[in-house]
Amino acid sequence: MLSVKHLSFSYDKHLVLDNLSFQVKQGENLAIIGESGCGKTTLLKLIYGEFDLNKGHIYWKDNEILGPKYNLVIGYEFMKYVAQEFDLMPYISVEENVGKFLSNFFPEEKKERTQELLEVVELLDFAKTKVKHLSGGQKQRVALARALAKQPEILLLDEPFSHIDNFKKQSLRRRVFNYLKLKNISCIVASHDKNDVLSFADNILVLHHGKQLDYNTPEILYNAPKHPLIASFFAEFNTINDEIIYAHQLKIVEDSDLKVVVKHCYYMGNYYLIEAYLNGENIFIEHKTAIAHNKEIHLKIIK
Repeated sequence: MLSVKHLSFSYDKHLVLDNLSFQVKQGENLAIIGESGCGKTTLLKLIYGEFDLNKGHIYWKDNEILGPKYNLVIGYEFMKYVAQEFDLMPYISVEENVGKFLSNFFPEEKKERTQELLEVVELLDFAKTKVKHLSGGQKQRVALARALAKQPEILLLDEPFSHIDNFKKQSLRRRVFNYLKLKNISCIVASHDKNDVLSFADNILVLHHGKQLDYNTPEILYNAPKHPLIASFFAEFNTINDEIIYAHQLKIVEDSDLKVVVKHCYYMGNYYLIEAYLNGENIFIEHKTAIAHNKEIHLKIIK
């Protein structure tokens, strides 16, 4: 189990993370969300041992995670970190990159393990291709496979699917996160994409200006967001009478006291996102059809 206790960290005199405490059990998936600059990447680097803490402690089981003041070589054998810079070897093949740190004393096992991981990240067809010829998204998938090669106990992922196009992203998420659950590998993923989080995280840590804004399951955070920042991560939302209301919770009815004027309609595939005025403020409604500009409509809140 990973245990973070009263962690604080500053760059020079600028406080980046302030008094964070949380735990991640073996095999659990923790997602870290928050605006750009809130400290997500810094937190991952601290857990990896890349920086020294100002205050607090980090433990993995009985091992205290320490920074460069204490360790000549950064990192631990039981932990792997996939950063946004992939640090691959460009002049050797995909399969050579993945198998680089696997033992050559067992060539058949090494080959099978490499094949298994290339299947997880959907790169079997590129096994013999040199990494320098790959796209950014393909390189990100090689980095994921290489991190998994020696089956770490805990995996740290920083925006792990950010370079991968939508044609591959959905199936790849399922393959990777299902593989981690199957192998009982703990995972901490920093992401700005709700699709990395909603279906796969056991818990979510919400950071805001370096502080812990909330910590709970995806279901609780989605259904009862305590702060507009949390709601904005999941979907379009409105604040009506100081209450957070998602766009899909507003239904158009024949008559009600909640009257708005339509400003724009945005086609979203299986629905239209209606932008309207309410007392001079913009609000958003999900509706199955488009609605004419400047039309007055009545709304009801459905929960």
